[in-house]
Amino acid sequence: MDLMTVLQVLDSTVRLATPLLLACLAGLFSERAGIFDIGLEGKMLAAAFFSAAVASLTGSVWLGLSAGIGASLVLSGIHGLASITFRGNQLISGVAINFLAAGMTVLIAEDWFSQGGRTPSLFGGGRFEGITLPFAEALRGVPVIGPIYYELISGHSILVYVGFLTVPLTWWILFRTRFGLRLRAVGENPAAVDTAGVSVVGLRFAAVAICGVLCGIAGAYLATGLQAGFVKDMTAGRGFIALAALIFAKWRPWYALYSCLLFGLLQAVALRYQSIEVGGLVIPVQFMDALPYILTVVILAGFVGKAIPPRAGGEPYVKER
Repeated sequence: MDLMTVLQVLDSTVRLATPLLLACLAGLFSERAGIFDIGLEGKMLAAAFFSAAVASLTGSVWLGLSAGIGASLVLSGIHGLASITFRGNQLISGVAINFLAAGMTVLIAEDWFSQGGRTPSLFGGGRFEGITLPFAEALRGVPVIGPIYYELISGHSILVYVGFLTVPLTWWILFRTRFGLRLRAVGENPAAVDTAGVSVVGLRFAAVAICGVLCGIAGAYLATGLQAGFVKDMTAGRGFIALAALIFAKWRPWYALYSCLLFGLLQAVALRYQSIEVGGLVIPVQFMDALPYILTVVILAGFVGKAIPPRAGGEPYVKER
């Protein structure tokens, strides 16, 4: 395998890992605050549709991004209302959001565009185009360093760079700020936080809102950066893989980056090598498509070890009187 082939696979890894990473960090904020959210898939799907729909109607990808974030925030608000205000079951609320988004997006897409539940293809200002970083063209001919900088680091859309910069930002917020300390404390011992005079409800809603913003960016990237429009169920389980990556990372930002890159690599390899012959036996395309999901289960079952979630995760807080 030559250098260019490796770089192409790694380039695809970065692109495919970006929505996983954003969704994983979204779940990290929410679950660190004690709110389990398996509705990441639904929020990404809603964001993907509304970002593509608005970008198609207005021709502005930035308005599309805003619409995607707005749609995700609405679903986050519903989840927060159900699980924080009304103290409902967080898992059931997340499942309901996934079902709501799956049906709502197709229904509205068919009503607006009449294209079988999809949006028109995006082009020009309706998509996030790749950005050529400074000196990328000049360094292209330099052995090893040039191709790595030109092919792997440069040429991605702005949301890819935003996604990767969110990792150190998340680490700084959670472990170097008072807000992050309180957020983590709410996920471990909300009664102690309440005793200190800090609003448990306010912190949990803040975490849910951050989760909504990051899921909105992830969904918008899927429809306006990674692809050129919305199609039915285009998230294809990425929200659940992001949850798996979060468990694999043991709720830590930098480990989340590594785990998402690993899952992105599995998807990139599966997409590039659709037909492989081993010892005269041709591996079916369907197996290669299923490989990332199979390996996700294998990794979680055999390599994660003991992953301890936040102690107050999934439990509604009832203020003692």
